[in-house]
Amino acid sequence: MSRWRKTGCVLCAQNCGLEVLVEANRMVKVKPDRDNPRSLGYACRKGLNILYHQYPKERLSVPLKRVGDRFEPIPWDQAIQEIAERMRDLVDRHGPRCLAYMGGSSQGGHLEAAFGLRLLRGLGSQYYYSSAGQEFSGHWWVTGRVLGKQYSITIPDEHATEMLVAWGWNGMMSHQMPRARKVLKDLSKDPARLLVVIDPRRSETTAISDIHLPVRPGTDALLMKAMIAIIISEGWEAVDYITEHVEGWDRVRPWFEEFDARAALEVCRLDYEQVRDLCRLMTTKRWCVHQDLGLYMGRHSTLNSHLLHILEAVCGTIGVRGGNVIPGMMMPLGFHADERDPKTWRTVTTGLPPAAAGAFPPNVMPEEILSDAPDRLRAVCVSASNPLRAYADTTAYEHAFSKLDLLVVNEIVMSETARLAHYVLPCRSYYEAWDGTFFFWSYPGVYFQMRRPIVDPPGECLEAAQIYARLADELGLIPEIPKELQKTAEGERLAFGAKLLEWVGREPRALPTMPFVLAKTLGRVWDSAALAALWGILMTAPPSFRENAERAGFKPGLDQGDRIFQAILDAPQGLWVGKADVENNLSNIRTASGKIEVYIPELEGEVQGINAQSEAEGLRLPEAFPLILNAGRHMDYNANTLMRNPAWNKGKRACTVAFSPADAKGLGLSDGEQVRVTTEAGSEVGELQVTDQVRQGMVLIPHGFGLIHDGEVFGINVNRLTKNTHRDPIGTPLHRYVPCRIEKA
Repeated sequence: MSRWRKTGCVLCAQNCGLEVLVEANRMVKVKPDRDNPRSLGYACRKGLNILYHQYPKERLSVPLKRVGDRFEPIPWDQAIQEIAERMRDLVDRHGPRCLAYMGGSSQGGHLEAAFGLRLLRGLGSQYYYSSAGQEFSGHWWVTGRVLGKQYSITIPDEHATEMLVAWGWNGMMSHQMPRARKVLKDLSKDPARLLVVIDPRRSETTAISDIHLPVRPGTDALLMKAMIAIIISEGWEAVDYITEHVEGWDRVRPWFEEFDARAALEVCRLDYEQVRDLCRLMTTKRWCVHQDLGLYMGRHSTLNSHLLHILEAVCGTIGVRGGNVIPGMMMPLGFHADERDPKTWRTVTTGLPPAAAGAFPPNVMPEEILSDAPDRLRAVCVSASNPLRAYADTTAYEHAFSKLDLLVVNEIVMSETARLAHYVLPCRSYYEAWDGTFFFWSYPGVYFQMRRPIVDPPGECLEAAQIYARLADELGLIPEIPKELQKTAEGERLAFGAKLLEWVGREPRALPTMPFVLAKTLGRVWDSAALAALWGILMTAPPSFRENAERAGFKPGLDQGDRIFQAILDAPQGLWVGKADVENNLSNIRTASGKIEVYIPELEGEVQGINAQSEAEGLRLPEAFPLILNAGRHMDYNANTLMRNPAWNKGKRACTVAFSPADAKGLGLSDGEQVRVTTEAGSEVGELQVTDQVRQGMVLIPHGFGLIHDGEVFGINVNRLTKNTHRDPIGTPLHRYVPCRIEKA
């Protein structure tokens, strides 16, 4: 018997709605879900190829233990007992700083994070690493200073804007906005609105733009400083907005008053009048910016984010319709971790804080493992992550992971990282388990979809959340749960909630371990720790979410969370669970002043020191590496590291080394031939693609390749060309500015 089942894509953060045909417990066909209220029948090539993610050749089904140079299957009880014993022994001998958890930030599921983090904290450690720390450390740190909370990331209110500025973002390929291609195409065709692209190259988004500033690679910060200086010199700043909503402007303004914008723009290789015209548009139109890795992972990463916040504040676009707004959230992506608080840890060797909403930057992990410090990192638990292909410097990671006393990997497949583990624990895929994400890419609506199992898992697979709950139980982190409470979990949810509250009042250890308590009660009944955690999240939601939910039609009351939970269960296509207050967006600011605080003392010297002369000197490339590698090209053919079967790209030029015609001619290279790309980190060989999309002096290689499949490596693992120490001071790797050279292979 066949049946179409509603679900969502897990290959990018937009999680577009999908329908999957299931026959004999196997997914066989995929189509867009027209009933999904956010994606409205939109899906890209990646989502329509999720079968290649769901059915990899090396699928795991039983726990594995490394014995010498091979893996042997072992029972779950043995795996959990041995891992718990080794964790406890390491923490007892070396202290909690020896332990780290890496995960919680998959494109397809976030509920595992509640369990991984609770396990980590239960053993006394704060070392949480995630992909957010990989890409956004500088930006989220700046957001914490400017808006008060690191997770209060603003998003573009694209539907209400008059002008969208795509800065370092190729939305036609990377999406990162609901129905991105349709939204961008509609905007570009609208005579009343403008699409502006600031990007060194002629990307797919540039091709449909109204205005393109082809900024020189690495000069985004210099361009922003010049733009702010032009606005001030012309007297175009939003004075009333600044007076009412901005704190610290009097300390920041002098940085730009005597700045030589003309000289700066010469270094940026941009026309002064064109930039001035754009500044005028920015001060007369409602505009928003969609920035991406071109800024986050570009030269001056953290400074880019600071200056962009200042530019938005000067133009009065933060927290207003059509500008950049703080979205409604069902659950924040992480938590605020201010390194000025003495209770907040820094890494032992590199001294970096958890800048990305509680997450440390993965790029420092190899150094933290290979350190001689007595409290160095010795044990790592990895979930929903493949650092050997996802994070900077694969070679450094290989060396570091080989030195760990304990590496545990929860996975659906024998990944490159899993091959180095001491224990590999088989996970249910996102189509065999309950899970959802808390991405907040829509405004003013707050959307959520709890994907449900649509096929049964093979063998003995568990949710990652269930695995962490079992480990916590073995470690003695969970208080004994009364049999009466266990029995109540089998009945009506609100009755269980009342009994749970009663017990929590008597048991002080219950609240800090609540995800595990829910896993052992409701999760036992439902066979899903993640689903139980969702119910707990909704029942204890903060007032801000409850108010948003009321605006979306969920009447207030003690049972509101349970009613929302039931509505989620009743809507497999997802639903709007909240609506943000569009009239009071600035009330979401959580700074001490209650205003946008644009002065960040730690960055004052850096902002003041950047000028045409300093940048002209700083942009000089070493003789051995005269080109700039952009490590991470977004295409239709890459999906991070989630595709485990190269057949989905059969017949495609999926992983190429893209190069400009002028540069190819100058080096005597031809389209289709094999070339060697060399950086400080190493060398890789791949197929040359000559295209006029690429700016002269640049090299583009997509991310997510280097897959080991059937003993072969498919495509270039671009992270073998990136050095983990080539990073911003806050920890973000500078993947969009890697000096390199190219030669015939």
